[in-house]
Amino acid sequence: MSDGAASYARTPRTTPTRYRERATWEQDAIHAVLDGTWLCHLGFIADGAPVVLPTVYARVGDRLYIHGSTGSRPMRGAKGEQGLPVCVTVTLVDGLVLTKSAFNHSVNFRSVVAHGTAHQVTDPEELSVALDALVDQAVPGRSAEVRPANAKELAATAVIRLVLDEVSAKTRDDDADDDEADLGLPYWAGVVPVSTVLGTPAPHASTTVPLPAHLRDLVG
Repeated sequence: MSDGAASYARTPRTTPTRYRERATWEQDAIHAVLDGTWLCHLGFIADGAPVVLPTVYARVGDRLYIHGSTGSRPMRGAKGEQGLPVCVTVTLVDGLVLTKSAFNHSVNFRSVVAHGTAHQVTDPEELSVALDALVDQAVPGRSAEVRPANAKELAATAVIRLVLDEVSAKTRDDDADDDEADLGLPYWAGVVPVSTVLGTPAPHASTTVPLPAHLRDLVG
């Protein structure tokens, strides 16, 4: 819960109805989750039915930039002043919570849900910032070490912008939570940690340069 730190406003859509104590609207907590990965799920309505697509994104300040093809449904739908109502979710799984009863199994996680209206980025300067951020979200510093997109590639690429306004985070970071009556049962209970590990970079056959500093920093 908020302790005076900068927070986003609470709304009915960003206030969970279950486990409300796990929610936060603090900007730092929300940004930490958004900066911790590069894959989101983009939800919207198309032809009267819900659609959820996995795609890459980047955060720049209070803006989320989401990448797609110019011909994709959300990119087309976000054109114009009306924009596209969307829901964007990001989830990091930190552990498998195993209990002595099947019912109480869970996961430790950090998640963000953002609601709002997305608009296609049309300003060339903002688009350049967004495209660099999309590359750097996964590999910081990478955008400065590659060829920028050319005119043909830019014509095939679209980016939509969602301003972070109606957004909250939710976290579970706890041990197994068995019922008192199940504690004596002869089954294993506990938490299996989950983490993403980056392997050793494998150069392409055409690569003639040594591993750059931004990749050495990435893989440690």
